[in-house]
Amino acid sequence: MLAESLTAGHTQAQRMLRLYHLYRLLIGICLVALISSDMDSSLLELANVHLFRACSWFYLILNIATVLFFGNLRHPAKVFALTMADIVLLSAVFYAGGGTPSGIGNLMIASVAMGNLLLRNRLGLLIAAVASSGIIYLTFYLSFTRPTAANDYLQASTLGVLCFAVALIVQGLSHLLRTSETLAEKRAGDLTNLEALNALILQRMRTGILVLDAQQRVLLANQGALTLLKRDQLIGEDISHFAPDLIERLLQWQVNPSLRIKSLRLTSTGPSVQVNFIALNRREEQQTLVFLEDLSQIIQQAQQLKLAALGRLTAGIAHEIRNPLGAISHAGQLLQESEELPDADRRLTQIIIDQSRRMNLVIENVLQLSRRREAEPEVINLSQWLQQYVTEFREIAKPSEQLYIYLADDPIETRMDPSQLHQVLNNLVQNGLRYSGQQHGQAQVWLNLFIEPTNGLPILDVLDDGPGFPADRLQHIFEPFFTTEAKGTGLGLYISKELCESNQAHLDYKPREQGGSCMRITFAHAKKQSRT
Repeated sequence: MLAESLTAGHTQAQRMLRLYHLYRLLIGICLVALISSDMDSSLLELANVHLFRACSWFYLILNIATVLFFGNLRHPAKVFALTMADIVLLSAVFYAGGGTPSGIGNLMIASVAMGNLLLRNRLGLLIAAVASSGIIYLTFYLSFTRPTAANDYLQASTLGVLCFAVALIVQGLSHLLRTSETLAEKRAGDLTNLEALNALILQRMRTGILVLDAQQRVLLANQGALTLLKRDQLIGEDISHFAPDLIERLLQWQVNPSLRIKSLRLTSTGPSVQVNFIALNRREEQQTLVFLEDLSQIIQQAQQLKLAALGRLTAGIAHEIRNPLGAISHAGQLLQESEELPDADRRLTQIIIDQSRRMNLVIENVLQLSRRREAEPEVINLSQWLQQYVTEFREIAKPSEQLYIYLADDPIETRMDPSQLHQVLNNLVQNGLRYSGQQHGQAQVWLNLFIEPTNGLPILDVLDDGPGFPADRLQHIFEPFFTTEAKGTGLGLYISKELCESNQAHLDYKPREQGGSCMRITFAHAKKQSRT
Protein backbone atom coordinates (compact mmCIF):
# COMPACT_ATOMS: atom_id res chain seq x y z
CA MET A 1 0.00 0.00 0.00
CA LEU A 2 2.90 2.35 0.78
CA ALA A 3 4.45 1.56 -2.60
CA GLU A 4 1.18 2.40 -4.34
CA SER A 5 0.97 5.70 -2.44
CA LEU A 6 4.54 6.63 -3.39
CA THR A 7 3.89 5.69 -7.00
CA ALA A 8 0.73 7.82 -7.11
CA GLY A 9 2.58 10.78 -5.54
CA HIS A 10 5.45 10.44 -7.99
CA THR A 11 3.03 10.31 -10.94
CA GLN A 12 1.30 13.48 -9.78
CA ALA A 13 4.66 15.27 -9.33
CA GLN A 14 5.69 14.27 -12.85
CA ARG A 15 2.46 15.69 -14.24
CA MET A 16 3.08 19.03 -12.50
CA LEU A 17 6.70 19.01 -13.69
CA ARG A 18 5.59 18.49 -17.28
CA LEU A 19 3.14 21.35 -16.86
CA TYR A 20 6.01 23.51 -15.56
CA HIS A 21 8.13 22.54 -18.59
CA LEU A 22 5.30 23.52 -20.92
CA TYR A 23 4.82 26.83 -19.11
CA ARG A 24 8.52 27.74 -19.44
CA LEU A 25 8.60 26.74 -23.10
CA LEU A 26 5.62 28.96 -23.83
CA ILE A 27 7.30 31.89 -22.03
CA GLY A 28 10.53 31.32 -23.95
CA ILE A 29 8.71 31.10 -27.29
CA CYS A 30 6.80 34.31 -26.56
CA LEU A 31 9.98 36.17 -25.62
CA VAL A 32 11.80 34.97 -28.76
CA ALA A 33 8.78 35.82 -30.91
CA LEU A 34 8.74 39.27 -29.36
CA ILE A 35 12.37 40.02 -30.14
CA SER A 36 12.21 38.36 -33.58
CA SER A 37 9.45 40.72 -34.65
CA ASP A 38 11.37 43.77 -33.30
CA MET A 39 8.35 44.62 -31.17
CA ASP A 40 10.33 44.46 -27.92
CA SER A 41 11.67 48.00 -28.36
CA SER A 42 8.24 49.47 -29.06
CA LEU A 43 6.32 47.56 -26.34
CA LEU A 44 8.91 47.66 -23.57
CA GLU A 45 11.16 50.33 -22.10
CA LEU A 46 14.26 48.17 -22.43
CA ALA A 47 17.13 48.94 -20.08
CA ASN A 48 19.56 46.75 -22.04
CA VAL A 49 18.48 45.59 -25.49
CA HIS A 50 21.36 43.17 -26.08
CA LEU A 51 21.01 41.57 -22.64
CA PHE A 52 17.27 41.22 -23.09
CA ARG A 53 17.61 39.45 -26.42
CA ALA A 54 20.50 37.24 -25.31
CA CYS A 55 18.66 36.19 -22.13
CA SER A 56 15.46 35.48 -24.10
CA TRP A 57 17.26 33.16 -26.52
CA PHE A 58 19.21 31.51 -23.73
CA TYR A 59 16.01 31.01 -21.73
CA LEU A 60 14.32 29.24 -24.65
CA ILE A 61 17.36 27.09 -25.49
CA LEU A 62 17.81 26.10 -21.83
CA ASN A 63 14.17 25.08 -21.51
CA ILE A 64 14.27 23.04 -24.72
CA ALA A 65 17.41 21.24 -23.52
CA THR A 66 15.82 20.62 -20.13
CA VAL A 67 12.75 19.05 -21.73
CA LEU A 68 14.80 16.90 -24.11
CA PHE A 69 17.50 15.68 -21.77
CA PHE A 70 16.16 16.21 -18.25
CA GLY A 71 12.43 15.71 -18.69
CA ASN A 72 11.98 13.49 -15.61
CA LEU A 73 13.68 15.21 -12.71
CA ARG A 74 13.00 13.05 -9.66
CA HIS A 75 15.46 14.36 -7.08
CA PRO A 76 14.31 17.50 -5.18
CA ALA A 77 17.77 19.06 -5.56
CA LYS A 78 17.49 18.95 -9.35
CA VAL A 79 14.01 20.46 -9.25
CA PHE A 80 15.30 23.18 -6.92
CA ALA A 81 18.22 23.92 -9.27
CA LEU A 82 15.86 24.11 -12.26
CA THR A 83 13.51 26.49 -10.43
CA MET A 84 16.37 28.68 -9.22
CA ALA A 85 17.80 28.85 -12.76
CA ASP A 86 14.36 29.86 -14.01
CA ILE A 87 14.10 32.61 -11.35
CA VAL A 88 17.61 33.90 -12.12
CA LEU A 89 17.03 34.04 -15.88
CA LEU A 90 13.65 35.72 -15.45
CA SER A 91 15.31 38.22 -13.09
CA ALA A 92 17.83 39.02 -15.82
CA VAL A 93 15.03 39.41 -18.36
CA PHE A 94 13.14 41.50 -15.78
CA TYR A 95 16.11 43.85 -15.43
CA ALA A 96 16.85 44.06 -19.17
CA GLY A 97 13.17 44.57 -19.96
CA GLY A 98 12.93 47.69 -17.84
CA GLY A 99 11.74 46.40 -14.45
CA THR A 100 8.19 46.28 -13.16
CA PRO A 101 6.54 48.07 -16.15
CA SER A 102 7.56 45.12 -18.37
CA GLY A 103 5.24 42.76 -16.48
CA ILE A 104 7.90 40.05 -16.32
CA GLY A 105 7.72 40.15 -12.53
CA ASN A 106 4.29 38.46 -12.77
CA LEU A 107 5.97 35.58 -14.62
CA MET A 108 8.33 35.19 -11.70
CA ILE A 109 5.34 34.87 -9.35
CA ALA A 110 4.02 32.04 -11.51
CA SER A 111 7.44 30.32 -11.31
CA VAL A 112 7.41 30.72 -7.52
CA ALA A 113 3.99 29.07 -7.41
CA MET A 114 5.14 26.13 -9.53
CA GLY A 115 8.29 25.75 -7.46
CA ASN A 116 6.30 25.57 -4.24
CA LEU A 117 4.03 22.97 -5.79
CA LEU A 118 7.01 20.76 -6.58
CA LEU A 119 9.05 21.43 -3.43
CA ARG A 120 8.30 21.56 0.28
CA ASN A 121 8.62 24.05 3.16
CA ARG A 122 11.98 25.89 3.32
CA LEU A 123 13.05 25.25 -0.27
CA GLY A 124 9.82 26.80 -1.53
CA LEU A 125 10.24 29.82 0.75
CA LEU A 126 13.85 30.17 -0.39
CA ILE A 127 12.67 30.38 -3.99
CA ALA A 128 10.15 33.06 -2.99
CA ALA A 129 12.89 34.96 -1.13
CA VAL A 130 15.23 34.88 -4.16
CA ALA A 131 12.47 36.04 -6.50
CA SER A 132 11.35 38.80 -4.12
CA SER A 133 14.94 39.95 -3.53
CA GLY A 134 15.63 39.97 -7.25
CA ILE A 135 12.59 42.10 -8.04
CA ILE A 136 13.26 44.65 -5.27
CA TYR A 137 17.04 44.82 -5.74
CA LEU A 138 16.88 45.12 -9.54
CA THR A 139 14.23 47.84 -9.26
CA PHE A 140 16.49 49.69 -6.83
CA TYR A 141 19.49 49.21 -9.19
CA LEU A 142 17.50 50.53 -12.17
CA SER A 143 16.69 53.72 -10.24
CA PHE A 144 20.36 54.76 -10.49
CA THR A 145 20.36 54.74 -14.29
CA ARG A 146 16.69 55.57 -14.80
CA PRO A 147 15.22 58.07 -12.35
CA THR A 148 11.67 57.12 -13.34
CA ALA A 149 12.25 53.65 -11.89
CA ALA A 150 12.02 55.16 -8.40
CA ASN A 151 8.28 55.35 -8.90
CA ASP A 152 8.14 51.54 -9.19
CA TYR A 153 9.19 50.78 -5.60
CA LEU A 154 5.62 50.26 -4.45
CA GLN A 155 4.84 47.92 -7.32
CA ALA A 156 8.13 46.02 -6.77
CA SER A 157 7.38 45.70 -3.05
CA THR A 158 3.93 44.44 -3.86
CA LEU A 159 5.40 41.81 -6.20
CA GLY A 160 7.85 40.77 -3.48
CA VAL A 161 5.06 40.38 -0.95
CA LEU A 162 3.03 38.45 -3.52
CA CYS A 163 5.92 36.03 -3.99
CA PHE A 164 5.84 35.12 -0.29
CA ALA A 165 2.04 35.13 -0.20
CA VAL A 166 1.81 32.84 -3.20
CA ALA A 167 4.46 30.54 -1.69
CA LEU A 168 2.60 30.29 1.64
CA ILE A 169 -0.83 29.87 0.02
CA VAL A 170 0.41 27.23 -2.43
CA GLN A 171 2.18 25.32 0.34
CA GLY A 172 -0.94 25.46 2.50
CA LEU A 173 -3.13 24.24 -0.33
CA SER A 174 -0.58 21.56 -1.21
CA HIS A 175 -0.54 20.40 2.38
CA LEU A 176 -4.34 20.17 2.42
CA LEU A 177 -4.33 18.35 -0.89
CA ARG A 178 -1.65 15.92 0.28
CA THR A 179 -3.52 15.31 3.51
CA SER A 180 -6.76 14.70 1.62
CA GLU A 181 -4.95 12.50 -0.88
CA THR A 182 -3.28 10.51 1.89
CA LEU A 183 -6.60 10.07 3.66
CA ALA A 184 -8.29 9.05 0.42
CA GLU A 185 -5.52 6.58 -0.35
CA LYS A 186 -5.72 5.18 3.17
CA ARG A 187 -9.46 4.73 2.89
CA ALA A 188 -9.06 3.23 -0.57
CA GLY A 189 -6.46 0.86 0.85
CA ASP A 190 -8.76 -0.05 3.73
CA LEU A 191 -11.56 -0.72 1.28
CA THR A 192 -9.24 -2.81 -0.88
CA ASN A 193 -8.06 -4.80 2.13
CA LEU A 194 -11.62 -5.20 3.34
CA GLU A 195 -12.71 -6.35 -0.10
CA ALA A 196 -9.83 -8.83 -0.22
CA LEU A 197 -10.74 -10.06 3.27
CA ASN A 198 -14.39 -10.44 2.29
CA ALA A 199 -13.37 -12.33 -0.84
CA LEU A 200 -11.14 -14.62 1.23
CA ILE A 201 -13.89 -15.25 3.77
CA LEU A 202 -16.37 -15.85 0.95
CA GLN A 203 -14.09 -18.41 -0.71
CA ARG A 204 -13.29 -20.18 2.56
CA MET A 205 -16.91 -20.49 3.65
CA ARG A 206 -18.28 -24.00 3.53
CA THR A 207 -21.70 -22.61 2.74
CA GLY A 208 -22.08 -22.29 -1.02
CA ILE A 209 -22.90 -18.77 -2.23
CA LEU A 210 -24.22 -17.84 -5.68
CA VAL A 211 -25.34 -14.53 -7.15
CA LEU A 212 -27.75 -14.90 -10.08
CA ASP A 213 -29.03 -12.25 -12.46
CA ALA A 214 -32.56 -12.02 -13.78
CA GLN A 215 -31.74 -14.59 -16.51
CA GLN A 216 -30.41 -17.12 -13.94
CA ARG A 217 -26.82 -16.60 -15.06
CA VAL A 218 -24.14 -16.91 -12.39
CA LEU A 219 -22.45 -13.62 -11.51
CA LEU A 220 -20.52 -14.87 -8.50
CA ALA A 221 -19.76 -18.29 -7.03
CA ASN A 222 -17.51 -19.23 -4.13
CA GLN A 223 -15.55 -22.45 -3.74
CA GLY A 224 -18.26 -23.98 -1.57
CA ALA A 225 -20.80 -23.63 -4.37
CA LEU A 226 -18.35 -25.08 -6.92
CA THR A 227 -17.76 -28.07 -4.65
CA LEU A 228 -21.45 -28.73 -4.06
CA LEU A 229 -22.23 -28.43 -7.78
CA LYS A 230 -19.03 -30.35 -8.72
CA ARG A 231 -18.03 -27.72 -11.24
CA ASP A 232 -14.71 -26.01 -11.96
CA GLN A 233 -16.24 -22.79 -13.29
CA LEU A 234 -19.68 -21.19 -13.00
CA ILE A 235 -19.29 -17.50 -13.81
CA GLY A 236 -21.47 -16.52 -16.76
CA GLU A 237 -23.19 -19.90 -17.08
CA ASP A 238 -26.92 -20.48 -17.02
CA ILE A 239 -27.53 -22.46 -13.85
CA SER A 240 -30.75 -23.98 -15.20
CA HIS A 241 -28.67 -26.18 -17.51
CA PHE A 242 -27.07 -28.19 -14.70
CA ALA A 243 -29.25 -27.48 -11.63
CA PRO A 244 -32.91 -27.48 -12.75
CA ASP A 245 -34.11 -28.39 -9.24
CA LEU A 246 -32.48 -25.25 -7.89
CA ILE A 247 -34.32 -23.12 -10.46
CA GLU A 248 -37.55 -24.84 -9.48
CA ARG A 249 -36.98 -23.88 -5.84
CA LEU A 250 -36.13 -20.33 -6.96
CA LEU A 251 -39.41 -20.01 -8.86
CA GLN A 252 -41.32 -21.31 -5.84
CA TRP A 253 -39.61 -18.74 -3.62
CA GLN A 254 -40.36 -15.91 -6.06
CA VAL A 255 -44.05 -16.80 -5.96
CA ASN A 256 -44.11 -17.12 -2.16
CA PRO A 257 -41.02 -15.75 -0.35
CA SER A 258 -42.29 -17.00 3.02
CA LEU A 259 -42.43 -20.59 1.77
CA ARG A 260 -40.17 -23.08 3.53
CA ILE A 261 -37.89 -24.37 0.78
CA LYS A 262 -37.37 -28.12 0.81
CA SER A 263 -33.87 -29.55 0.66
CA LEU A 264 -32.56 -30.99 -2.58
CA ARG A 265 -29.59 -32.75 -4.13
CA LEU A 266 -27.65 -30.72 -6.66
CA THR A 267 -25.96 -33.85 -8.04
CA SER A 268 -26.93 -37.49 -8.04
CA THR A 269 -24.19 -38.47 -5.60
CA GLY A 270 -23.97 -35.19 -3.72
CA PRO A 271 -25.18 -34.39 -0.21
CA SER A 272 -28.55 -32.94 0.72
CA VAL A 273 -28.52 -29.14 0.45
CA GLN A 274 -30.76 -26.57 2.11
CA VAL A 275 -31.37 -23.57 -0.15
CA ASN A 276 -32.17 -20.00 0.90
CA PHE A 277 -32.71 -16.97 -1.31
CA ILE A 278 -32.34 -13.21 -0.78
CA ALA A 279 -33.39 -10.57 -3.33
CA LEU A 280 -30.76 -8.00 -4.32
CA ASN A 281 -31.45 -4.72 -6.15
CA ARG A 282 -28.22 -3.54 -7.73
CA ARG A 283 -27.85 -1.08 -10.60
CA GLU A 284 -31.54 -1.25 -11.34
CA GLU A 285 -31.22 -4.97 -12.05
CA GLN A 286 -32.91 -7.72 -10.08
CA GLN A 287 -30.38 -10.18 -8.69
CA THR A 288 -30.72 -13.11 -6.32
CA LEU A 289 -28.34 -14.19 -3.59
CA VAL A 290 -28.42 -17.97 -3.10
CA PHE A 291 -27.12 -19.79 0.00
CA LEU A 292 -26.38 -23.51 -0.36
CA GLU A 293 -25.90 -25.16 3.02
CA ASP A 294 -24.55 -28.70 3.13
CA LEU A 295 -26.76 -30.76 5.44
CA SER A 296 -24.43 -33.78 5.57
CA GLN A 297 -22.73 -32.63 8.78
CA ILE A 298 -26.06 -31.88 10.42
CA ILE A 299 -27.39 -35.26 9.35
CA GLN A 300 -24.21 -36.92 10.59
CA GLN A 301 -24.52 -35.21 13.96
CA ALA A 302 -28.15 -36.29 14.18
CA GLN A 303 -27.14 -39.85 13.34
CA GLN A 304 -24.42 -39.79 15.97
CA LEU A 305 -26.87 -38.52 18.57
CA LYS A 306 -29.33 -41.19 17.52
CA LEU A 307 -26.71 -43.91 17.72
CA ALA A 308 -25.41 -42.63 21.05
CA ALA A 309 -28.91 -42.68 22.50
CA LEU A 310 -29.54 -46.09 20.96
CA GLY A 311 -26.23 -47.36 22.31
CA ARG A 312 -27.05 -46.22 25.84
CA LEU A 313 -30.50 -47.75 25.55
CA THR A 314 -29.10 -51.00 24.20
CA ALA A 315 -26.41 -51.15 26.87
CA GLY A 316 -29.09 -50.76 29.52
CA ILE A 317 -31.38 -53.48 28.27
CA ALA A 318 -28.83 -55.79 26.60
CA HIS A 319 -28.81 -58.26 29.45
CA GLU A 320 -32.59 -58.23 29.68
CA ILE A 321 -32.86 -58.92 25.96
CA ARG A 322 -30.07 -61.46 25.74
CA ASN A 323 -31.43 -63.72 28.45
CA PRO A 324 -34.83 -64.38 26.77
CA LEU A 325 -33.13 -64.21 23.36
CA GLY A 326 -30.66 -66.91 24.43
CA ALA A 327 -33.53 -68.99 25.78
CA ILE A 328 -35.45 -68.63 22.52
CA SER A 329 -32.39 -69.55 20.46
CA HIS A 330 -31.58 -72.56 22.68
CA ALA A 331 -35.21 -73.77 22.58
CA GLY A 332 -35.17 -73.47 18.80
CA GLN A 333 -32.04 -75.55 18.57
CA LEU A 334 -33.56 -78.23 20.81
CA LEU A 335 -36.72 -78.30 18.71
CA GLN A 336 -34.65 -78.57 15.53
CA GLU A 337 -32.88 -81.65 16.95
CA SER A 338 -36.20 -83.42 17.56
CA GLU A 339 -36.71 -86.35 15.16
CA GLU A 340 -40.49 -86.11 15.37
CA LEU A 341 -40.63 -82.48 14.16
CA PRO A 342 -42.33 -82.09 10.76
CA ASP A 343 -40.42 -80.42 7.95
CA ALA A 344 -42.70 -77.36 7.98
CA ASP A 345 -42.15 -76.85 11.70
CA ARG A 346 -38.42 -77.48 11.26
CA ARG A 347 -38.35 -74.62 8.74
CA LEU A 348 -40.10 -72.33 11.23
CA THR A 349 -37.62 -73.38 13.88
CA GLN A 350 -34.73 -72.46 11.59
CA ILE A 351 -36.31 -69.01 11.08
CA ILE A 352 -36.43 -68.58 14.87
CA ILE A 353 -32.72 -69.46 15.17
CA ASP A 354 -31.68 -67.22 12.27
CA GLN A 355 -33.64 -64.23 13.53
CA SER A 356 -32.31 -64.73 17.05
CA ARG A 357 -28.76 -64.61 15.68
CA ARG A 358 -29.59 -61.52 13.70
CA MET A 359 -31.03 -59.78 16.77
CA ASN A 360 -27.90 -60.68 18.72
CA LEU A 361 -25.69 -59.32 15.92
CA VAL A 362 -27.59 -56.01 15.90
CA ILE A 363 -27.16 -55.71 19.66
CA GLU A 364 -23.42 -56.46 19.36
CA ASN A 365 -22.92 -53.85 16.65
CA VAL A 366 -24.77 -51.13 18.51
CA LEU A 367 -22.89 -51.95 21.71
CA GLN A 368 -19.67 -51.72 19.73
CA LEU A 369 -20.60 -48.18 18.66
CA SER A 370 -21.45 -47.08 22.18
CA ARG A 371 -18.22 -48.37 23.76
CA ARG A 372 -15.82 -47.96 20.83
CA ARG A 373 -12.34 -47.26 22.13
CA GLU A 374 -10.18 -44.37 20.99
CA ALA A 375 -7.85 -45.03 18.08
CA GLU A 376 -4.21 -45.72 18.92
CA PRO A 377 -2.49 -45.06 15.58
CA GLU A 378 1.05 -46.23 14.92
CA VAL A 379 3.31 -46.28 11.89
CA ILE A 380 2.72 -49.49 9.94
CA ASN A 381 4.17 -50.79 6.71
CA LEU A 382 1.05 -51.32 4.65
CA SER A 383 2.80 -53.57 2.14
CA GLN A 384 3.97 -56.05 4.80
CA TRP A 385 0.76 -55.75 6.80
CA LEU A 386 -1.42 -56.56 3.78
CA GLN A 387 0.74 -59.52 2.80
CA GLN A 388 0.36 -60.95 6.29
CA TYR A 389 -3.37 -60.26 6.24
CA VAL A 390 -3.83 -62.06 2.91
CA THR A 391 -1.75 -65.03 4.14
CA GLU A 392 -3.90 -65.39 7.27
CA PHE A 393 -7.10 -64.96 5.28
CA ARG A 394 -6.21 -67.69 2.77
CA GLU A 395 -5.57 -70.14 5.60
CA ILE A 396 -9.19 -69.94 6.79
CA ALA A 397 -10.98 -68.99 3.53
CA LYS A 398 -13.45 -71.31 1.85
CA PRO A 399 -12.42 -72.95 -1.44
CA SER A 400 -14.89 -70.73 -3.30
CA GLU A 401 -13.33 -67.55 -1.91
CA GLN A 402 -10.26 -65.98 -3.49
CA LEU A 403 -8.37 -62.89 -2.35
CA TYR A 404 -5.78 -61.31 -4.67
CA ILE A 405 -3.29 -58.57 -3.83
CA TYR A 406 -1.34 -56.05 -5.94
CA LEU A 407 1.37 -54.01 -4.25
CA ALA A 408 3.64 -51.18 -5.36
CA ASP A 409 7.36 -51.92 -5.61
CA ASP A 410 8.35 -49.47 -2.87
CA PRO A 411 7.25 -49.87 0.76
CA ILE A 412 4.21 -47.78 1.68
CA GLU A 413 3.68 -46.55 5.24
CA THR A 414 0.88 -44.85 7.09
CA ARG A 415 -0.18 -44.17 10.66
CA MET A 416 -3.24 -46.12 11.77
CA ASP A 417 -4.52 -48.39 14.54
CA PRO A 418 -3.72 -51.93 13.27
CA SER A 419 -6.66 -53.58 15.03
CA GLN A 420 -9.13 -51.03 13.63
CA LEU A 421 -7.60 -51.38 10.15
CA HIS A 422 -8.06 -55.16 10.47
CA GLN A 423 -11.70 -54.64 11.44
CA VAL A 424 -12.32 -52.27 8.51
CA LEU A 425 -10.61 -54.50 5.96
CA ASN A 426 -12.40 -57.60 7.25
CA ASN A 427 -15.73 -55.88 6.79
CA LEU A 428 -14.92 -54.66 3.27
CA VAL A 429 -13.49 -57.99 2.11
CA GLN A 430 -16.45 -59.96 3.48
CA ASN A 431 -18.88 -57.60 1.78
CA GLY A 432 -17.02 -57.91 -1.52
CA LEU A 433 -16.91 -61.72 -1.31
CA ARG A 434 -20.60 -61.90 -0.50
CA TYR A 435 -21.65 -59.70 -3.44
CA SER A 436 -19.19 -61.39 -5.80
CA GLY A 437 -20.50 -64.81 -4.80
CA GLN A 438 -24.05 -63.69 -5.53
CA GLN A 439 -23.05 -62.61 -9.03
CA HIS A 440 -20.70 -65.52 -9.89
CA GLY A 441 -20.06 -69.01 -8.70
CA GLN A 442 -16.58 -68.02 -7.49
CA ALA A 443 -16.31 -65.17 -4.94
CA GLN A 444 -13.22 -63.05 -5.48
CA VAL A 445 -11.85 -59.77 -4.20
CA TRP A 446 -8.76 -57.77 -5.23
CA LEU A 447 -6.64 -55.57 -2.97
CA ASN A 448 -4.71 -52.84 -4.82
CA LEU A 449 -2.26 -50.72 -2.81
CA PHE A 450 -0.57 -47.71 -4.44
CA ILE A 451 0.47 -44.08 -3.97
CA GLU A 452 -1.72 -41.31 -5.41
CA PRO A 453 0.60 -39.29 -7.71
CA THR A 454 -1.17 -35.95 -7.17
CA ASN A 455 -0.87 -35.79 -3.36
CA GLY A 456 1.43 -38.66 -2.38
CA LEU A 457 -1.14 -40.34 -0.09
CA PRO A 458 -1.39 -44.13 0.27
CA ILE A 459 -4.55 -45.62 -1.25
CA LEU A 460 -6.01 -49.10 -0.86
CA ASP A 461 -8.74 -50.20 -3.28
CA VAL A 462 -10.93 -53.17 -2.30
CA LEU A 463 -12.41 -54.38 -5.61
CA ASP A 464 -15.07 -56.95 -6.36
CA ASP A 465 -16.93 -58.10 -9.46
CA GLY A 466 -20.39 -58.10 -7.92
CA PRO A 467 -23.47 -56.22 -9.12
CA GLY A 468 -22.40 -52.92 -7.56
CA PHE A 469 -24.65 -50.42 -5.79
CA PRO A 470 -27.64 -48.85 -7.57
CA ALA A 471 -26.97 -45.20 -8.47
CA ASP A 472 -30.10 -43.98 -6.66
CA ARG A 473 -28.87 -45.47 -3.36
CA LEU A 474 -25.28 -44.30 -3.35
CA GLN A 475 -26.03 -41.32 -1.10
CA HIS A 476 -27.21 -43.71 1.63
CA ILE A 477 -24.36 -46.23 1.43
CA PHE A 478 -22.63 -45.04 4.61
CA GLU A 479 -25.76 -44.30 6.62
CA PRO A 480 -26.37 -46.44 9.70
CA PHE A 481 -28.99 -49.21 9.42
CA PHE A 482 -29.12 -48.88 5.62
CA THR A 483 -28.81 -52.26 3.94
CA THR A 484 -29.76 -53.86 0.63
CA GLU A 485 -30.12 -57.34 2.15
CA ALA A 486 -32.81 -58.76 4.35
CA LYS A 487 -30.23 -60.32 6.72
CA GLY A 488 -27.94 -57.28 7.01
CA THR A 489 -27.80 -54.86 9.92
CA GLY A 490 -26.70 -51.81 7.89
CA LEU A 491 -23.96 -50.91 10.38
CA GLY A 492 -20.87 -52.46 8.76
CA LEU A 493 -19.96 -49.71 6.31
CA TYR A 494 -20.94 -47.01 8.79
CA ILE A 495 -18.62 -48.47 11.44
CA SER A 496 -15.84 -48.85 8.86
CA LYS A 497 -16.13 -45.23 7.79
CA GLU A 498 -16.16 -44.04 11.39
CA LEU A 499 -13.05 -46.07 12.20
CA CYS A 500 -11.27 -44.62 9.16
CA GLU A 501 -12.22 -41.07 10.15
CA SER A 502 -10.90 -41.62 13.68
CA ASN A 503 -7.52 -42.51 12.09
CA GLN A 504 -7.58 -39.50 9.72
CA ALA A 505 -8.29 -41.77 6.75
CA HIS A 506 -11.23 -41.60 4.35
CA LEU A 507 -13.47 -44.38 3.04
CA ASP A 508 -15.27 -43.74 -0.25
CA TYR A 509 -17.19 -45.76 -2.80
CA LYS A 510 -16.03 -45.74 -6.44
CA PRO A 511 -18.13 -47.55 -9.09
CA ARG A 512 -16.16 -49.64 -11.56
CA GLU A 513 -16.64 -49.21 -15.30
CA GLN A 514 -16.34 -52.95 -15.93
CA GLY A 515 -18.89 -53.72 -13.21
CA GLY A 516 -18.62 -54.31 -9.51
CA SER A 517 -17.64 -52.02 -6.67
CA CYS A 518 -14.51 -50.31 -5.40
CA MET A 519 -14.24 -49.32 -1.73
CA ARG A 520 -11.30 -46.90 -1.54
CA ILE A 521 -9.41 -46.14 1.68
CA THR A 522 -7.27 -43.01 1.44
CA PHE A 523 -4.76 -43.11 4.28
CA ALA A 524 -3.03 -40.17 5.87
CA HIS A 525 0.67 -39.59 5.23
CA ALA A 526 2.79 -41.32 7.87
CA LYS A 527 4.91 -38.19 8.51
CA LYS A 528 2.33 -35.46 7.94
CA GLN A 529 -0.56 -36.85 9.94
CA SER A 530 -1.36 -34.77 13.02
CA ARG A 531 -1.55 -36.55 16.31
CA THR A 532 -4.58 -35.75 18.36
